[in-house]
Amino acid sequence: MSSTVPKSSNIFWHDCPVGKTDRQNLLKQKGCVVWITGLSGSGKSTLACTLGRELHTRGRLAYVLDGDNLRHGLNKDLGFAAEDRAENIRRVGEVAKLFADAGLVCIASFISPYRRDRESCRALLSEGSFIEVFLNMSLELCEARDPKGLYKLARAGKIKGFTGIDDPYEPPLNCEIEIKEEDGVCPSPSDMAEQVVTYLEEKGFLHE
Repeated sequence: MSSTVPKSSNIFWHDCPVGKTDRQNLLKQKGCVVWITGLSGSGKSTLACTLGRELHTRGRLAYVLDGDNLRHGLNKDLGFAAEDRAENIRRVGEVAKLFADAGLVCIASFISPYRRDRESCRALLSEGSFIEVFLNMSLELCEARDPKGLYKLARAGKIKGFTGIDDPYEPPLNCEIEIKEEDGVCPSPSDMAEQVVTYLEEKGFLHE
């Protein structure tokens, strides 16, 4: 998606005296982005909300950016063509970067099917601050669950360009966390959240 508004060259970055380190010290945690990716129906939103709740109970400040929710506001002008999906993720990446800079654990829950778009978001953050969580659930499992009825519509030809059906999903090659189904069953939300919390603790994002 390209803008018809001319880009201004007369802009300058303005630094403020309170920086990221100051905000992190105040919150007693380190800002980062937990990027949850996977097919529709793989459990992304469920994991995001469960993780947000778990961090909250531990006294840690987090915020969830959910794909459907952002399409009600920030990205309501975008469709699902490849260029719109790329712009959708670009905007989310920039917002997530701001949340991380504020010292929060930003939990982003998006199908984000294209590798290049996820890697562009990773490149916005400092080394180690972008934590890609791949919900590696099979298409068969996700389609059987079909919580929103979207697979049924896609199979009937009522939705075009649906990820996993007639549009590709490119799985991560080097994600920080991979969560797989077990004997055809998705792990419980609490088990998945605990796996992510453990990673955050081990990497020092939840430091006192």
